[in-house]
Amino acid sequence: MATTKENAREAILLAAREAAMARGYGGINFRDLAATVGIKAASINYYFANKALLGEAVARRYWEDIARDLEEISEKAKSPAEALRQYPGIFRASLERGNRMCLSSFMAAEHDGLPAPVLKEVQAFADVNVAWLSRQLVAAGLGDPDSVDGRARAIYGAVAGAQILARSRSDVAVFDALIESYCKAGPLLT
Repeated sequence: MATTKENAREAILLAAREAAMARGYGGINFRDLAATVGIKAASINYYFANKALLGEAVARRYWEDIARDLEEISEKAKSPAEALRQYPGIFRASLERGNRMCLSSFMAAEHDGLPAPVLKEVQAFADVNVAWLSRQLVAAGLGDPDSVDGRARAIYGAVAGAQILARSRSDVAVFDALIESYCKAGPLLT
């Protein structure tokens, strides 16, 4: 069973993740997080000495969680092509949860203000997505390992961009329409 300290650390990470998905790295505020978790703001420093360390941990956990989600899609999909079709659903799910946005997309937009360790984890999210998409494209017979990276990056960029546009309108239907358009014209599969 998890200890109280582990539970508090996890609660802080979850609250910080939600704050970052709603307001980006700039939205991570120890006082607000403490109120959400039900602890004193100074107590957060016991787990994370500063905002940069917390941001790094949140961004790392985020891409690790998404990597597991992507592998689950791979395992459950009937084919790599079906896995590729399911991919936008990960981004759609954030929009469905209070018009949230991919934490890494939000933080990537804050590039100039991010500490280097946080930026490294944000970039790892993109790398995980592109690597998974590349594997699926190869497995679906849509290219060889040396030629699919560009298409994988285009898919990642298109889906992340669709999420940004939908969020700006607070309308998941905008995301769905863009994904449908991408399926018809590329780079996504129909």
